[in-house]
Amino acid sequence: MKKLLFITLSTVLCSSMLFAQENQKDMKETKYRRSSLHTILIESSNFPKKDQVINAYYGAPFPDKYDNHNIGAKSFNPAKYSTDTVESKTPEVIEKYFKDEQIAKKMVAKWFNRQADGSFDYDLIGARGAFNASFLDTKTAAASSDGKALLATAGFELINNTFVVVSSMKFVENEPIARGIRDAAILAAQNAPGLVRMGIEKAAEIAYNKGKEGYSVWTTSYLYKLKWTPEVEGTFYQDMYGDKTTMTPAMKAKFDANTDLFQMEFVGSQKATTLVTFSLKEKRTEDQIINLSVTRNIEKVFAKLQKNYDVFKPKVPLYTGEPITAKIGLKEGLEGGDKFEVLEAVMDQKTGKIEYKSIGTIKVDGDKIWDNRFNLGDEAPAEGAIDRTTFKGGKKFYPGLLIRQLK
Repeated sequence: MKKLLFITLSTVLCSSMLFAQENQKDMKETKYRRSSLHTILIESSNFPKKDQVINAYYGAPFPDKYDNHNIGAKSFNPAKYSTDTVESKTPEVIEKYFKDEQIAKKMVAKWFNRQADGSFDYDLIGARGAFNASFLDTKTAAASSDGKALLATAGFELINNTFVVVSSMKFVENEPIARGIRDAAILAAQNAPGLVRMGIEKAAEIAYNKGKEGYSVWTTSYLYKLKWTPEVEGTFYQDMYGDKTTMTPAMKAKFDANTDLFQMEFVGSQKATTLVTFSLKEKRTEDQIINLSVTRNIEKVFAKLQKNYDVFKPKVPLYTGEPITAKIGLKEGLEGGDKFEVLEAVMDQKTGKIEYKSIGTIKVDGDKIWDNRFNLGDEAPAEGAIDRTTFKGGKKFYPGLLIRQLK
């Protein structure tokens, strides 16, 4: 039974990427395999409005180019995992948190929909790997001698692209910083001639009044990837995996044990700073400022992670082919001239493996970048605002092809 399930699901998974190319009529419904992501916040008690900041983090829109792989734990207190609160030790604190809380194992359990009795299934893998794909005839699937290998290929592609982003956030009011800059400028001008001193003092006061309102957010985000090697996969399937009919107490106990089989590996980190002041048109409430600054900062640091680490770069489907457009924009950090490769999913007929073949490159049109950054609900898009980014270069591209940013 397990072998038949391997075969049936695997064939379906490997056909999923070709579906977008066969059905180009409804561009808005294009589906594609995404990387999976869980986000965690390192709690801190040394910034103002802590509760509002944490609520804003929890309420921020999830990055829409990834599948939400939420395992429940959204934040943790670093003091529980280290006696050293120095910021330079943050990676060590994160790794201890991962180990103590068995985060990698929880990520695997989520993938295989683990139940209270220890049993697993392939429902989530099927849902994420076979978007809009028609299920093939069971007998045809069962006849495939490469069935199990096909599932391993599809599963490896999906599970091996599983990430956790842990963010450390500092949140400070702008007024004390602006006041300090003003006072320092005035103090430095004390020995200047009268008119010069008055000019400096006036300029410092203007700058203070302009910069004192709102908040600034400093965020460092650490990117980790689930280690899903052939060895890990093989041990899991051989010793721990069982469905409702095949799970045994021994298999359940092996997965429940405090094992080092499942691990997260560090990829890299990025920092971002966001300054948000009161609106010139309408005064925002304090909660609105916090929500906007936290969410914009999250968007900014994610854009940096995507640009700097190839493994974390999302593949995005083309929205239209003539003109060439895609539903990404300033939220993803796009700038005029940014280069993307255009990818076509190609299946090896012998092995069933899917490879992404580069069929050209395109560049962002600097005059037609979509401003898709988070805005407050009362900030409606301007009349005539664009809802997609336009690219230059290339011919005969069509909706459903994938694009991925190049350095």
